[in-house]
Amino acid sequence: MLSHSRCVTRNVSRFIAVISQGNNVLARQAVSVVLDSAREGSDLLLSSAPGLSASHSVTVNNPAKCGARSSVFQIRYFKTSSACRNEVITVKTPAFAESVTEGDVRWEKAVGDSVKEDEVVCEIETDKTSVQVPSPAAGVIEELLVPDGEKVEGGQALFKLRKGAVAAQAAEAPAAVAAPPPPAAATPPSFAASSVGPIPTTMPPVPPVPGAAISATPVSAIKPTAAPAAVADGRGIPARTEHRVKMNRMRLRIAQRLKEAQNTCAMLTTFNEVDMSNISEMRKAYKDTFLKKHNIKLGFMSAFVKASAYALMDQPSVNGVIDDTTKEVVYRDYVDISVAVATPKGLVVPVIRGVEGMNFADIEKTINELGEKARKNELAVEDMDGGTFTISNGGVFGSMFGTPIINPPQSAILGMHGIFDRPVAIGGKVEIRPMMYVALTYDHRLIDGREAVTFLRKIKAVVEDPRVLLLDM
Repeated sequence: MLSHSRCVTRNVSRFIAVISQGNNVLARQAVSVVLDSAREGSDLLLSSAPGLSASHSVTVNNPAKCGARSSVFQIRYFKTSSACRNEVITVKTPAFAESVTEGDVRWEKAVGDSVKEDEVVCEIETDKTSVQVPSPAAGVIEELLVPDGEKVEGGQALFKLRKGAVAAQAAEAPAAVAAPPPPAAATPPSFAASSVGPIPTTMPPVPPVPGAAISATPVSAIKPTAAPAAVADGRGIPARTEHRVKMNRMRLRIAQRLKEAQNTCAMLTTFNEVDMSNISEMRKAYKDTFLKKHNIKLGFMSAFVKASAYALMDQPSVNGVIDDTTKEVVYRDYVDISVAVATPKGLVVPVIRGVEGMNFADIEKTINELGEKARKNELAVEDMDGGTFTISNGGVFGSMFGTPIINPPQSAILGMHGIFDRPVAIGGKVEIRPMMYVALTYDHRLIDGREAVTFLRKIKAVVEDPRVLLLDM
């Protein structure tokens, strides 16, 4: 037993010497545990000691002369760092679609602003849509690496984020609370003072102003305000002013494509009118049942989309397109209809795919989903790629008549307009009916007048009497 204790003491002494040479304070704090265990003669394995570096490791083995009962002291201590707070990360531009290579950045946040995880920091406006860039973690904007309005490409560094930090405004918010004013000085009792309260003799203290850092506000964060009234000169004539606003990428792309359509296609427009009495009565009779079963309202758009698909399958040339590169005509055996949707940033045309196999409920659900994405600026490029035919509904804005422009590389576009009561001749009598003018603009290089007029009459027949779809007439 005495020999065993001497061996333990010798090994512990060696261990203490090694720890002292390493000059590790936390490691020396663990020596007491080893000494206590050594005095009791128990075997000890110190697997880890919190707060110690993993790069230091001390192993003390008993010599062979200590006998079979000698203990092996192996001390391993590790240092686990705390969570990576205040870490600065660089956020890059997300990858664009194949047809998009660059865009213009519009900042929603400024340097010093606090952001939550997945909160939008900026938007990148491309030719077709806007791509939102969210924050990967909660923190504070450390630096903006690209000026507002500048061009960026995929994978380019956008901004630096300090994770886990809190903005100066939020940190100093408690200090901004005004201290309670000191009690007013005592005044001699009087009749007036007792009835209306003490009369203050000093000015109340001014609350302290928080010393928050002033951060620059991005251009996109400034909301437009009403223009100031024009100042008239001495003669009473109002001043003549003007201001300029840079066109965004989507508006530039729309202007370019419309001009290309005018320069490329031989556009011609034919018109017709549709009696909306039957479809209105059908909608009025079944709208509640339709809403209860499909959880979506029944509108007129689904009738025109389905009628267009039916007419496109009947007239393949309207669903085709000229390939100017190979000088060939491409006929599609499927129907993908683009529906024009107006947004604050411009006109977008999300695509309803496979319309020939859809019913009214499927079409209404798809239109509703695409419309919600367009209003929330969540449309992806894939949602607008393709399309064999386009429908533009100007009737939602009260339009009565108009000639739409072809959406290239398509060959035709249908223009819907408002529904207005007009006198029409029915069976030799004049009746007031809800009527809508429809217009078909087509590329006369591919589509002849006969096909265009027949196509529009097919749409008129299906909308006026949906039973034509059931009878395949």
